Amino acid sequence: MGSMEIKDIKEQILTSQNVCILPETEEDLETKEMILNMGPQHPATHGVLRLVLKLDGEEIVDMEPHIGYLHRGIEKLMESKTYAQALPLTDRLDYISSPANNTAYAIAIEKLFGIEAPIRAKFIRTIFCEMSRICSHLLWLATHSLDIGAMTVFLYCFREREWLLDLFEMTVGARLLTNFARIGGVRCDISPEFVQGLREFTKVFPSRVQEYETLLTKNPIWLERTVGIAQISAEDALNWGLTGPCLRGSGVDYDLRRDCPYDAYPYVKFHVPLGKNGDVYDRYLCRMEELRQSNEIIKQLLDQLPDGQTVADDAPDLVIPTPPRQVEAAGSVASAFITLSKERKMINTGDLYSAVEVPKGELGIYVVSDGSGKPYRLRLRTPSFVHISAMPVLSIGHMVADIIAIIGSIDIVLGESDK
Repeated sequence: MGSMEIKDIKEQILTSQNVCILPETEEDLETKEMILNMGPQHPATHGVLRLVLKLDGEEIVDMEPHIGYLHRGIEKLMESKTYAQALPLTDRLDYISSPANNTAYAIAIEKLFGIEAPIRAKFIRTIFCEMSRICSHLLWLATHSLDIGAMTVFLYCFREREWLLDLFEMTVGARLLTNFARIGGVRCDISPEFVQGLREFTKVFPSRVQEYETLLTKNPIWLERTVGIAQISAEDALNWGLTGPCLRGSGVDYDLRRDCPYDAYPYVKFHVPLGKNGDVYDRYLCRMEELRQSNEIIKQLLDQLPDGQTVADDAPDLVIPTPPRQVEAAGSVASAFITLSKERKMINTGDLYSAVEVPKGELGIYVVSDGSGKPYRLRLRTPSFVHISAMPVLSIGHMVADIIAIIGSIDIVLGESDK
């Protein structure tokens, strides 16, 4: 075949209708935005979360988070229960840190009815809250690192988390949904074996945190995936309602345990870690330091643990349910109950908002009492719900792969989002 024939074949191929001829200049290029659904069943969304992404190539130009796939109507369920009966439902909010949810609810109802928990009960509740903070942060670190590609850290974190879950089981018989706090105290006292096991944990744990950081903090791959990603300023973090490590990662010095102390937090000293840049990496560093600080808080509480009772004398008043309507019609039982309730100040009216510092941020409880023995209205301000709403401002301008790191950095759980 001669050179002229080859040239003719090339010209035929280039002029064929089946061949795409690229434009000569960038101005001639046309792009089209694409809509991509991420989730709701996605292993890195940490629950049934659907994100509708608008993409320009791999870059996110807009996002719309969709929640509600796990909706259980917990707020309305709690309104149909007595104050004590509603307490187990709080386990199902952030089921990674049930003791913190229990305590938040117990404190709110205690404030509403003027009940004071014994000092030993306050110490025990605070110990359990800090144990649950460590458990929550360990699960966050395990899944966050696994999402980005670090398998070893995942295994290490579960090693220490199982230790604490065993201690939970030793005391209450449950590992995840502990249902431990009570209105006016705690369900039961802790044993000397529990105290000894927890002391051993506090001695070992700092070295284990150092192991995690050795694998991640200076790792070039980890730095590439986290530094400068999803930055949010202190002003924007406040405007979006971020709390907990997400807020402190942007440099806002705010922690309810220190600024509005409750239970046994007035008896301990601890450092509140802060970030500077408000990115994924700073939020990681804040939680890593919180692991150490929670360990120190537990040690101080164990050293100061007082003796005494673990439930207030007037706490059982709130356990008695309101008589049903048919009993009220009968008269005798109902009237006796109402008289007894008024004498013991069981029936109280009013409303209040109470908030505590749970591992993911501020858990607020707004409750309205009409004196019926059940919450007339109860609403929950959960940190994951608020943090999901900030996903668009954190994600726009980043790549699709960065979504995985961003979700991990805000540490959400859909159980308390789809309440």
